[in-house]
Amino acid sequence: MPPIDASNGTEAGAAAPQLADSVEDTLDLRIPDELLALFREGEADAAPEQADGCAGDLLDHLAEWGPATTSHGSFQLVPVRVERDLALISRWMNDPAVAAFWELAGPDSVTAAHLRTQLDGDGRSFPCLGVLDGVPMSYFEIYRADLDPLARHYPARPHDTGLHLLVGGVADRGRGVGSTLLRAVADLIFDKRPRCTRVIAEPDLRNTPSVSAFLSGGYRYSAEIDLPRKRAALMVRERALRNLL
Repeated sequence: MPPIDASNGTEAGAAAPQLADSVEDTLDLRIPDELLALFREGEADAAPEQADGCAGDLLDHLAEWGPATTSHGSFQLVPVRVERDLALISRWMNDPAVAAFWELAGPDSVTAAHLRTQLDGDGRSFPCLGVLDGVPMSYFEIYRADLDPLARHYPARPHDTGLHLLVGGVADRGRGVGSTLLRAVADLIFDKRPRCTRVIAEPDLRNTPSVSAFLSGGYRYSAEIDLPRKRAALMVRERALRNLL
């Protein structure tokens, strides 16, 4: 599962990983085809009016979600294309503030393998560039937390959706951009995934800027959890409280 927790994304280095931790956590478990079929059948039954648009898509066609208006400008999640985006994302991963949590520093091939694992997978995790006013400035991973090994570590609900965030540019860190994006992406998830009631994140407890960014972005600190490669803060944003926090 940033600079914004580079794994999770929070501000200066807020950091994600979540990636390193999360990515392993997110991608190390293969879901049997039979189980995936059951999930998809259940989703079709629950929302027959969306059957044509969502068949076989575990994240409700994230690539088609469109832009969101924020206090920092127009923001959009744009699906990663390795041939176009690898150099930029790899450069971000080699920033020491990011590498400390994502653990993806090294040649471009390291980042490429990480991206392709998701792009060639079963659709549980989706890598995106975060584009603000037309400028790629962050990296997101949106994933099905309820279908992830993370679900072994907290009381998961169907359609829980997780995210990891990395804010790439130093100029965008430490001024509230991370919190704004974390809120905006959660709102997009709630708007585009009507069956999702919670957005989940698990920044490293050591990544204080990341945890702070989540709190400022409307998430609540739910628990501390031990994951394979870190002790994490379980952060939760709930649909029912989206207009209150």
